[in-house]
Amino acid sequence: MSKKINPKLTVVGAGPGDPDLITLKAVKVLKQAQVVLYDALIDPVLLDHCSPDTEKIYVGKRPGQSFSQESINDLIVEKAYASGHVVRLKGGDPFVFGRGQEEIEYARQFGIETDYVPGISSALAVAGTAGIPMTARGVSESFWVITGTKTDGSLSRDLCLALCTTATVVVLMGMNKLEEIAELCCKMGKADLPAAILQNGTTAEQRTALGTAQELPRLALEHKLSNPAVIVLGEVVRYGYRSNDAEWQDFLKNGNLFS
Repeated sequence: MSKKINPKLTVVGAGPGDPDLITLKAVKVLKQAQVVLYDALIDPVLLDHCSPDTEKIYVGKRPGQSFSQESINDLIVEKAYASGHVVRLKGGDPFVFGRGQEEIEYARQFGIETDYVPGISSALAVAGTAGIPMTARGVSESFWVITGTKTDGSLSRDLCLALCTTATVVVLMGMNKLEEIAELCCKMGKADLPAAILQNGTTAEQRTALGTAQELPRLALEHKLSNPAVIVLGEVVRYGYRSNDAEWQDFLKNGNLFS
């Protein structure tokens, strides 16, 4: 008699990059999985948490090797009914610009049981590893997390709204929009707003550039920064670990640090 297969999908957050920042619950779920569909930003060492007979399938989105969301959705359903428990392992938190809810809703249409395991979002953790808090008493009482590129390729209008406040602004997937972001900041009177670009956050390869909003394109060029990276705008950037850049040191000194 063949074993009855109970199709299930668990969408799991792997955290911001450092493999040690995955949660214990996520590790337990990986051990239970029959199939793991993992993204490009996943550290391969995380797959060591799977059992030896777990099927591991790369479904990342990279230039020249990109899996469409439609094909991933179909693979989730196919593998769930063929093998049982499918874990969709995604970087950061799957519910923060990770399309995790879309995959869950798609699976539910086919009668598949679903679950979700939160992950530490890069929107919060990456800045923190550079000494930049999201909020600080007397400096910032809120924060915005905004996508730098919408599905139609445009910059989110929410950035304009966020710049009207004193909130910390975190822009994800915005490295291809640095010129637009800098121009908008200048237009909004925020040219000298402290800004940071953080590449490969929380990993041994993390690189940080600190400056002002109007300098974002130059910072990326001079420091050779590219995706994956997080952009942070706001006065809290002044808390960032001091670099050796003379301009930034002068800005910190003459900017009356939170005085």
